[in-house]
Amino acid sequence: MARILVLYGTTERHTEKIAAAIGRSLTALGLDVRLIEAGTQDPLPSFYDGVIVAASLHAGKYQKTVAAWVRGHLAELNARPAAFVTVCLAAASKRPGAAVEVDAISKRFVDQLGWRPAVTKAVAGALLYTQYNVFIRWFMRRIAAKEGGDTDTSRDYEYTDWGDLRRFSQQFGRRILAAAA
Repeated sequence: MARILVLYGTTERHTEKIAAAIGRSLTALGLDVRLIEAGTQDPLPSFYDGVIVAASLHAGKYQKTVAAWVRGHLAELNARPAAFVTVCLAAASKRPGAAVEVDAISKRFVDQLGWRPAVTKAVAGALLYTQYNVFIRWFMRRIAAKEGGDTDTSRDYEYTDWGDLRRFSQQFGRRILAAAA
């Protein structure tokens, strides 16, 4: 049975939810999936037939634990099918150029590390007002207002396109299954 590692970095736990959804889609294809939060364990990519790394983007930066893990396993990652999933609110923005900005940040991240994932994917995240402290809630509301987004801070908003994420996961999984056959 082909094995896939889904390693993720998360700040408000939404990327963990996305990683779990990726895992469920891959498991449904018959793949053996391992979900690990970056920084909690140090899995070896060479043990897996494919690797998906998911990280949330905040103020132009990803989790340091994700960067450290990729840096520490670069040769192994570059030797197998891998995907990088960026989770961020800008992926849901209707502002012209927002998608290009997210892609540029993602490309810069992998280029700086020397990583060459076969696939990169931007996924819209969530606006979790109820989980933010007063300052972050105020700041995120200002950004949302500027972007024409949701500003009611009494509730949270998920912008993730779960169907698109499922299709991405299944496509990656089928690629792993074909390579293993």
